[in-house]
Amino acid sequence: MITCSETLRIGDVEVTLVRPAEPEALLDEEAFANDEFMPYWAELWPAGLALAHALPDRLDGVRVVELGCGLGVPSLVAAVRGADVTAVDWAAEAIALLRENAALNAASLQAVRADWRSFDGTYDLVLAADVLYEARNVEPLAKLLPQLAPEALVALAGRPYEAEFLRRVETEPVADRIVRVRVRETAKPV
Repeated sequence: MITCSETLRIGDVEVTLVRPAEPEALLDEEAFANDEFMPYWAELWPAGLALAHALPDRLDGVRVVELGCGLGVPSLVAAVRGADVTAVDWAAEAIALLRENAALNAASLQAVRADWRSFDGTYDLVLAADVLYEARNVEPLAKLLPQLAPEALVALAGRPYEAEFLRRVETEPVADRIVRVRVRETAKPV
């Protein structure tokens, strides 16, 4: 995989990001035939950047999980801001590259290869950016959020399946295309 490097400024945080230079070169017909796997993780999506920008300036000690992290920019920013971060993606290449980027940025985080749709754990905050690109992700996300944390920040990208998700959860706008999902009565503000 040929990579490129760039520096991103997210508020007061500067992150150096190594990423695939040509994401389309990562298409694998066999992987697609097996599970409709596309290398979505390899793109620097606007929703991920928007979510990183929407994070609070201080996250000291907040237990955060990012579902479908891809390149993991929100995870990197949250870790630099003091959060205890677990980043989840089902693409082994995404997890390997996120570990490399975490080391490059002196950001401590756990990068876990798993299908986020069946992930478990206990956190204070869930992050998800542009994970509703397929209809099959709506139900798992709506069911999973209350199991993981009292609150979530979800970055929307204008996908057709987002409307169904929004009908199933209680949200409040945080920023353009970023919604806070409160999933438990005991939610603490982040």
